[in-house]
This record gives sequence, structure tokens and C-alpha cells, in this order.
Amino acid sequence: MSTTPQEAGSSPPTGVGPHPEPWPDDPRLDPELLAAGDRRNVVDRYRYWRQEAIVADLDRRRHPFHVAVENWQHDFNIGSVVRNANAFGARAVHIVGRRRWNRRGAMVTDRYQHVVHHPDIAALASWAAGESLPLVGLDNVAGSLPLEQHHLPERCVLLFGQEGPGLSTEALEACAELRRISQFGSTRSINAGAASGIAMWAWICRHAERPENSRIE
Repeated sequence: MSTTPQEAGSSPPTGVGPHPEPWPDDPRLDPELLAAGDRRNVVDRYRYWRQEAIVADLDRRRHPFHVAVENWQHDFNIGSVVRNANAFGARAVHIVGRRRWNRRGAMVTDRYQHVVHHPDIAALASWAAGESLPLVGLDNVAGSLPLEQHHLPERCVLLFGQEGPGLSTEALEACAELRRISQFGSTRSINAGAASGIAMWAWICRHAERPENSRIE
């Protein structure tokens, strides 16, 4: 007996196929996606929506925290930081240092997430001060407070450093507060992608309401 690709262990296609006609009369919907199907990595709520419509809807619901990450060495973790920021509804991601960054880890979520560039920490700090947003650094350094015991401010910028060296001296000096993620193994640190996910989840647990699209039937 022959087997189909799915029976042989391959994953089913992501997303949905063409929308049955007649199509809904909704300006948020993309005729090309309705005709061809929507295989994007988006929640079901946004199936067939135009990209700009998704961004506009997210803008109405984004949380009041921002995420910033230093980019002096083309850190490959930045894509994961952007993806996490999209998942947790950050207001924006701020790339500090080099303008170019590895987008592969973002899994195209940067299309829906506001990404801002600052040439250096001084520029980020100046912008944050103008918005009355404290910089909260995440790093295992002297003077940092354990994240699980000290809540993050509702309005803030969560600042992450490079893989390996962590936050730069300039970044540490610019931070109003410092947090660390408690670890119990032999490794000195976890990468910025993992750290950002933990920190944003901690913010969500403290400040956010459970979204409708988090329900899984």
C-alpha cells in the first residue's frame, strides 16, 4: 500500500488554502491571499489580512514596554529578540549600533514589528529620556536584582547586550535599573534571544491581560 507524504511523516502545510467564494467584504483582506491561500506565520485572527492592516491592528494593542539590543558584532540572536517582541506585543524594538542585523531568526515577524535604529547608547538614552522611559538592563552583573523577585516597570525599555560580553560599559551606565535572570547550571550566561523571551514573559505576567487568541480549544 502506498503512503502519502503526510502519512510518511511530513508536516502538513502551514496556514490555510484559498478562501471559498463569495469572499467577505472586508477592506482588511488581501485579494491575492484570498485567491491563493495564506501560508504566513500569523495567528488565525489575521488570516488573509493585508500586512498593513495587521500592523495597524497590532498598533492598537501593543504594550507600553520597548526592547533594545546592542548590535556591535552582528549578533545572530537579534532576530530571535525581534520575534519575541512581536509575540509579546512590545511597542518597538531598538537596534543600537550597527544598522544591519541578521533577520533570519525573526522569521519575517519584523514585517509586523516596529524596528528603530540608534547609532549608539547615548542616542537611545536620549530618546528614552524624552519619552520618560527608564532603561532596564538585563545582565548577570554586580548590582543587578533577580528578575523573579523584582518586578519590571510597566513603562520601560528592556535593554539586552551582545552574546558573550553582555551589556557594554556605556549601556550599564545608562541604565536606571538592572535585572538578572537567576541560573542554576554551569554556563555563565544565556543568549539574548532566550533572555529577552524570559524578561518579556515576566513583564506579561505582571502587567498584561490574557489575549483572546491565547485560548486553544
